[in-house]
Amino acid sequence: MAASTYDEALRRLLAHEGGYTNHPSDPGGPTNYGITIIDYRKYVKPNATAADVRVMKLDEAKAIYRAKYWAAQRCDELPPGVDDSIFDYGVNSGIGRSGKVLRRVVGLPDNTSVVTNEVLKAVAKRDAKAIVLAINDERLRFLKGLKTWPVFGAGWSRRVAEVKAFSLSLAEHSVAARPQVAAAPAATAAPAKGVVPPPKALKGLVTKGIPAGGAAGGIGFWEWIAAHPYESGAIVLVSASAIGGAVYALNGWHQARQEAPTPNLIPVPI
Repeated sequence: MAASTYDEALRRLLAHEGGYTNHPSDPGGPTNYGITIIDYRKYVKPNATAADVRVMKLDEAKAIYRAKYWAAQRCDELPPGVDDSIFDYGVNSGIGRSGKVLRRVVGLPDNTSVVTNEVLKAVAKRDAKAIVLAINDERLRFLKGLKTWPVFGAGWSRRVAEVKAFSLSLAEHSVAARPQVAAAPAATAAPAKGVVPPPKALKGLVTKGIPAGGAAGGIGFWEWIAAHPYESGAIVLVSASAIGGAVYALNGWHQARQEAPTPNLIPVPI
């Protein structure tokens, strides 16, 4: 809610995220300061490579965090503690998930992840500490259900525990009343994204092309293309449409799994 909440929340988040990584089991791919290559391409450089991510400037990462994770979730308008928990959850697992979890926790429909005025009013009616506990308990259950838990589970457990403890301290004491801030956690938490790994079929669709073998009558592939320009154009259009539709469907399926509710979540009462 206060600016100093963001400063400390960001400092702790960066300690968790660490520097450059490109772990084969991390769905985020090349990542630096917790910013994946996908986010870097989306917000900074559309054609960025892993090398660009490796030399990312800290100020670039901070700008992305402020606009696309903190402000996008209206954390300045959330109670201390709730803001930190939602911010860290959004960075690690996507604001599509963190926003819906916040809605579920306060008993609102999760047909969108947007933090609306209705969400802010529902949060304000409830005990901030209870919301913090509900968010972080749900987060840990979600992470434990991921296929990558055996690889990154120990680090995720530490991270969630530290976020919960710090968020509870914020909820129990106003930021202005705290003369000192506890040291940020050591950078030992796993720098991996807590997301559902994308389906292998999705990667296959976008990497497969038209077979390079002969197309007809024993002639070469390129010779057939040259001899049948109109047919070739039609094949390309149909193939692109089919691949695009399949990718769209798989992406929707993957997003639905990523944002699906975990069992046993009980909304925080008023």
